[in-house]
Amino acid sequence: MASSSQLEKDAENKEAPKRVARGRAKAADPKALEGFLIRPDPEDPRLTQAVTGIDQDGQPVETAVVVERPLTLFLNGQEIVTMMTIGDHPEYLAVGYLLNQNMLHADDEIEAVDVDDDLDIAVVRTRRQTDYEEKLKKKIRTSGCAQGTVFGDLMEKFEEVKLPEEAVLKTSWLYELTRKINTAPSLYLNAGAIHGCVLCQGDRPLIYMEDVGRHNAVDKIAGYMFLKGLSPDDKIFYTTGRLTSEMVIKTVQMGIPILISRSGFTAWGVELARQANLTLIGRAKGKRFLALAGESRIVFDRDPGSVEEEDQRHARKSAQRKD
Repeated sequence: MASSSQLEKDAENKEAPKRVARGRAKAADPKALEGFLIRPDPEDPRLTQAVTGIDQDGQPVETAVVVERPLTLFLNGQEIVTMMTIGDHPEYLAVGYLLNQNMLHADDEIEAVDVDDDLDIAVVRTRRQTDYEEKLKKKIRTSGCAQGTVFGDLMEKFEEVKLPEEAVLKTSWLYELTRKINTAPSLYLNAGAIHGCVLCQGDRPLIYMEDVGRHNAVDKIAGYMFLKGLSPDDKIFYTTGRLTSEMVIKTVQMGIPILISRSGFTAWGVELARQANLTLIGRAKGKRFLALAGESRIVFDRDPGSVEEEDQRHARKSAQRKD
């Protein structure tokens, strides 16, 4: 592990309190979480706080709101970015962010991921020497919520990725996944104002991450897959956010062949999905969905008439209107 003097240097001479290092998160018992390896913990007191106010009738109310905190990311000795995040799974967020910015390579060896809760920093240390000074000058504002900056070269690896043709999506899986994910305990159902992303296999949700920005949630999953060595070939990616160009690019870069959302599409997102042969499904609510790319992977093995409509108690904002 790195010494406290190293962390002081990484934090650019900020006062360094006692350092707290986190190891990799342990996967929870799948049986206890109904098939999930990891899912949100809405009871975690660090992630929400109670706030008082008044309602539309002028009556006093108390409600839970999501807590945001900064996380400054270093790659070796270089400061990369400060992100606003809910603060869970920072080691996965740090690694996934660097992967999706093309600052980590698939064959990179990570020697350590050190997180200091007091300094609000995460330091990813690699065997390969890195220097991204020029890349950091090329900033692009994106449509991402709460994390809207990438460092140029969006298409750096996009055209090189070959998604597996043999992957399939059965409609019975799609209906089961949307039901399980929509009814799972989550910060969204407790406090709202948050996005969720889920890595799935068949009809089973595996890794469910939430954050104030959907790209943070994506990056947490990318980091988990990298550190745990999970193959993307037979996986399905589910998001509550829009199917934008950035979401499509990140999914393709992760090597996942199928992307599903409750929300709608952007034109460039659809164009890029077709270019990469990514199966792109949006507006997936209850028995309805719309596929605009990669339709050949879909296997229609369940009659939509046998599927119940979505329970409004679990409906998200995007389900409150007709698309």
